[in-house]
Amino acid sequence: MALTALLSVSDKTGILEFAQALHGLGAKLLSTGGTAKLLADNGLPVTEVAEHTGFPEMMDGRVKTLHPKIHGGLLARSDLPEHVAAMQQHGITRIDILAVNLYPFEATVAKEGCTLEDAIENIDIGGPAMVRSAAKNWKDVTVLTDAAQYATVLEELKSNGRTSDKTRFACSVAAFNRIAQYDAAISNYLSALQEDGSKAEYPAQMNATFVKVQDLRYGENSHQTAALYRDLYPAPGSLVTGKQLQGKELSYNNIADADAAWECVKSFEVPACVIVKHANPCGVAVAANAAEAYAKAFKTDPTSAFGGIIAFNREVDGAAAQLVSKQFVEVLMAPSFSAEALEIFKGKVNVRLLQIALPPGGPRPWDQGRNAGDSKRVGSGLLLQSADNHFLKREDLKVVTTLQPSAQQLDDLMFAWTVAQYVKSNAIVFCGGGMTLGVGAGQMSRLDSARIASIKAQHAGLTLQGSAVASDAFFPFRDGLDVLADAGATCVIQPGGSVRDDEVIAAANERGIAMVLTGVRHFRH
Repeated sequence: MALTALLSVSDKTGILEFAQALHGLGAKLLSTGGTAKLLADNGLPVTEVAEHTGFPEMMDGRVKTLHPKIHGGLLARSDLPEHVAAMQQHGITRIDILAVNLYPFEATVAKEGCTLEDAIENIDIGGPAMVRSAAKNWKDVTVLTDAAQYATVLEELKSNGRTSDKTRFACSVAAFNRIAQYDAAISNYLSALQEDGSKAEYPAQMNATFVKVQDLRYGENSHQTAALYRDLYPAPGSLVTGKQLQGKELSYNNIADADAAWECVKSFEVPACVIVKHANPCGVAVAANAAEAYAKAFKTDPTSAFGGIIAFNREVDGAAAQLVSKQFVEVLMAPSFSAEALEIFKGKVNVRLLQIALPPGGPRPWDQGRNAGDSKRVGSGLLLQSADNHFLKREDLKVVTTLQPSAQQLDDLMFAWTVAQYVKSNAIVFCGGGMTLGVGAGQMSRLDSARIASIKAQHAGLTLQGSAVASDAFFPFRDGLDVLADAGATCVIQPGGSVRDDEVIAAANERGIAMVLTGVRHFRH
């Protein structure tokens, strides 16, 4: 018995070739509107759905496939005699193949100036209804919602005269996933609309869609299960767009730390290296090339760098690879690796190499970070916030001390401020000469973070004399400032905003420290 295929697509990519191949296999073609015209114009025998159902298309195309001859043909089970009898009684033809993609709702609402009327008219009704019917009856119907599926289906039809159970079920799952994504987009858009017609930043109902990338061996600890998911449409240059070139499978902690390292290194326009351990940068540096940047970053804290995650924003060449290969590294990331670098790491089979393209146009500090925003689960709830991608310009700085920072000090302060954004709060970061010198992270007291940063620099054999310091939030008392001065710092960048700002500024003047305020903080929990 010849197959019957119903083709009704908004995106017509590949549909003509698919229809031609189906016709060549003896299939009867049903279609609607523009798709039917395309097929007919190219000489294919196609039956309009209105002719097939005996019911005219109406209401500007809103009603055309919502008919028992369509849904009966999609839903009838071939293994149930009563279904077969009902089809014969009512003249319903079985539909074996359904190819449908939906009105472009997501693309429509993404356009500047999209009106509610535009959005409503791009909500597909007949398409999702048909897809759901076909997907439910996957044992009898092959439902295609993506042009990428056409080739596999044609190959099986040519070889076996029908599609396999495995393929039909996979297509069914993909179809239900597509409908879920489509409905989620509609819900997100409509529930964000306010009475005055404006759009709320956060919709009344949040429907997030993620696609599983892989299961993980375990979670943060070995008794926890875990998996990695990505956004349906991941941002260019994000970690999940990367390709693993070699090494063991990534673990939950590897991925979390790799994301922290990659987001930090992307924020620099010049060659940079970031070493992360337990979600905190333990060494960051900029230099003329990748090898020099790594050498400087490693000096900050060689002890913590052991077993760390390393990220570069430039190609890892042979010179950089030679240096990195001398230490124990869990993950190494870069936009590319030279042939020499790959050869060097070939012998270190457990080292995970990730190649990740930088965002189009290269690193741009003003729009780096988690541009889609951040989320965090709480007990039976979800916290959402916009991305912390504030770009600080030099003209935004306010010098509040008698002593003015020099040009070199301003360079060091801006570097320190960039690093501090990626250090867990409370964060204190000593820097100098384009590298971190001491990092204090994640303490309950800013004073303790300052002390720890100083101690770590001392243990690494680095001097803090003449260093620049960034604090991710204001100093609540002068004691933290005194610790920095005692360590040798000569300039500080901090948000300001404390009720004791005058006291802290006075202390800076007293200790001969230049201080600039940013007016914005960078808490990171």
